[in-house]
Amino acid sequence: MKGLRQRSEQRLRGIRVPVPFDLDAFCGEVAARRGRPLIRRPVPGLSAEAPCGLWIATDQADHVFYDPGTSPLHAEHIVLHELAHILSGHTGINGSAAQLFPDIDPATVRRVLGRVNYTTAQEREAEMMASLIRGRPSPRPHTTLARVADAFGFVE
Repeated sequence: MKGLRQRSEQRLRGIRVPVPFDLDAFCGEVAARRGRPLIRRPVPGLSAEAPCGLWIATDQADHVFYDPGTSPLHAEHIVLHELAHILSGHTGINGSAAQLFPDIDPATVRRVLGRVNYTTAQEREAEMMASLIRGRPSPRPHTTLARVADAFGFVE
């Protein structure tokens, strides 16, 4: 686990994480770093039998889909997990896109990663990175009150 955390922290070096955390701003940072749009969309039905999150890379943009039927904090974590795949340059398979999104031309899809379990090294790394992104230390004092304020988005 220590090696996984160190590798994940190394991948995140130099990536600006907004304080207090703001998912829109962080997605903007990832899009700017990649030089292409990053589109987030809720897709009902991503859960249970299907992945609760999905990243589809096309030649024009990165598309991150998440289950809107979960809590806002969990939805944010799902998106961060998919962003971790993007930042890590993980590769996936193209077959699952056709099943979940039959209207997408398979020729336009460069890579697909769906979040179902954590049995692969890529999934474990993405999960670790997502946790690290959201848990990055802030310049504010690490008191319980400061952590609660950050969780609710309060700014001093």
